[in-house]
Amino acid sequence: MDVLGRVLQNAPLYLLVFGRIFALLMTLPLFSARNVPRQARLALAFYFAYFIITQVNMTSLSRYLTEDGVFSLEYLLLLAGEILIGIINGFYVTIIFAAFSTAGQFVAFQMGFSASEVYDSLSQVENPLMGQYFNLIAMLVFLQGQWAQKLFFGGLVKSFEAFNCVSIIQEISRRNITLFMLSGLTDLFMDALIISLPIMGSLLLVSVSVGLLSKAAPQMNLLSEGFPIMMLLSFFIITALMPSLCDFFERSFNVGFTKLEQLYSKLNSALPQVSAFSQSAQGL
Repeated sequence: MDVLGRVLQNAPLYLLVFGRIFALLMTLPLFSARNVPRQARLALAFYFAYFIITQVNMTSLSRYLTEDGVFSLEYLLLLAGEILIGIINGFYVTIIFAAFSTAGQFVAFQMGFSASEVYDSLSQVENPLMGQYFNLIAMLVFLQGQWAQKLFFGGLVKSFEAFNCVSIIQEISRRNITLFMLSGLTDLFMDALIISLPIMGSLLLVSVSVGLLSKAAPQMNLLSEGFPIMMLLSFFIITALMPSLCDFFERSFNVGFTKLEQLYSKLNSALPQVSAFSQSAQGL
């Protein structure tokens, strides 16, 4: 049986997996950019769902499907829940990248680039140039470190094993997810400050020194030269700190994915364990 035939044979369960993956791609940095064709995202979601459905247990959702395979109101609610789970996963990865963009905004404000805002295709917002620069470097680290492969081939399978759209209705699951997202927002500002504080502190000392020299010798007119000095010094500091910044980006991805895996473990402990794969997964 060809790929399309297998998909049509198990269309209800396949569509649930496809909905979560497609929602993840629509909210994930880089894949959610406008310059990425929607046909490419649909194709990626189609093939990811085809490969993942053979590795996940969908028995807990099979009992909500009608025997004749007709889509019911319950099924539409299940599909909406799976899409919501995909959005939550993609939004958390977006929070990780937002820390780098926020750090770039802090640095741009201190070095005088805060007015140079252009449209950022990765974050899809108006972003200063330094925020885009840090975002691009972080995206290169994300792709080079194979974190995208770990997210799709490891994180997605664990997310299906850990919880589904029915389990998130439970009070303990809602509390765990809410606390997890709030802690992610806290880590966002903490990581942004850790990245930007060395550069901001150095530029603050330069600003104070230029102010004192201008006060002591007004004829030097250092204030007019302060702007190019700040820019050149900022680029020099960023170049010198680039290895440390890349290491911090790598650590941020590692910590973020570790916390995501811990959330899956907490949610999985609240689910009833089942031993058999779904009939559709066995058929595939």
